Amino acid sequence: MCGRFAVTLPDDAMAKIFEAMPGNDLPHVPNYNVCPTNDVHVVRSEDGTRLLVAMRWGFIPQWYKAPNDGPLLINARAETIAEKPAFRAACRARRCLIPASGFYEWTKTEDGKRLPWYIAPVAGEVLALAGVWQDWERDGQAFRTCAIVTTEANTEMAAVHHRMPVIVSQEDWGLWLGEEGLGASKLMQPAPEGSLKLHRVDPRVNSNRAEGPELIEPI
Repeated sequence: MCGRFAVTLPDDAMAKIFEAMPGNDLPHVPNYNVCPTNDVHVVRSEDGTRLLVAMRWGFIPQWYKAPNDGPLLINARAETIAEKPAFRAACRARRCLIPASGFYEWTKTEDGKRLPWYIAPVAGEVLALAGVWQDWERDGQAFRTCAIVTTEANTEMAAVHHRMPVIVSQEDWGLWLGEEGLGASKLMQPAPEGSLKLHRVDPRVNSNRAEGPELIEPI
């Protein structure tokens, strides 16, 4: 799964990298501890124009009567996304990219302590995490929400966790965003071996209130 990540690039840098028009309500950056239900930066395509916008991380299916009417859907499994009622329409028509500087995963010690790891790209400034999005509105409440698509871990990540986010390479951004026709399903694969680096970080990040650049520093 992917349950926390970091975004350290300024809005204008993300807009330039993704060739997207930035919105006016983007979340504060840098954020070294992005948590579920936070607003996150999202790149989506509308009529061939890329937009950098804010969305709530936590996909709300249209049949939910309230945002907390069911499980918090922060991830969508690549293996079942096309069949799951919550995601099947979105994976065909509402795919997006979620910029991240890196993400966190945890291992456990024999006594149950959770040890956090930070995973970042070996080369480049940003990871483009595959996502899907959904508008939800009821009783005067309205949210634009998203989930991160996950797949089985590659060999490097498997030492920490058996799942990882789908990371879309730059040459495939247009395909995932629906700008280049059909075939996006082939992109839902583990990241190439050697493309990521992993290191232990301070357990302070276990708290969703922790913040600051020291959260991603190796220990």
